[in-house]
Amino acid sequence: MNARSPRAAALSEEELQHPRSQAAFRGMKWLAGGYLGISVLTLVAIVALRNDAAVVNDAVWVRGTIVVASALLTFAFAVRTARGSRGAYRRLRIVSAVMIVAIAAIIVLPGTFPIWMKVEQGVCGLALLGVALLVNGKQLRSAFAARQLG
Repeated sequence: MNARSPRAAALSEEELQHPRSQAAFRGMKWLAGGYLGISVLTLVAIVALRNDAAVVNDAVWVRGTIVVASALLTFAFAVRTARGSRGAYRRLRIVSAVMIVAIAAIIVLPGTFPIWMKVEQGVCGLALLGVALLVNGKQLRSAFAARQLG
């Protein structure tokens, strides 16, 4: 038995195709894709520099892996949001906000992470801030808040 509420339904074609929605979806996917790309490149760098303990410590390994996983989820949620999924939209709002807070903590923690990773996290944070601004912007909030009549 699947008891989904009417709010769980996808957006209408009109809401999906609205020019402002399309622009927000496009920007959101580009930013999430950039976040994913930077995260994967960072993990590749971590692997390449794994024998230099001053550059890659245990915290860098853990954080790098977590960031790639969250970037994959963020990108998947962005793609599904652009297709009109209300659940993905809700998850994207949560993940982008949580990761921005986590990135801010990484940047301000003294000593745990090397400066190169803090810079990389800052760039990721800026991409996620863009995602968060778009998904929490007036256009998408109103499009996803509209109830489906049916």
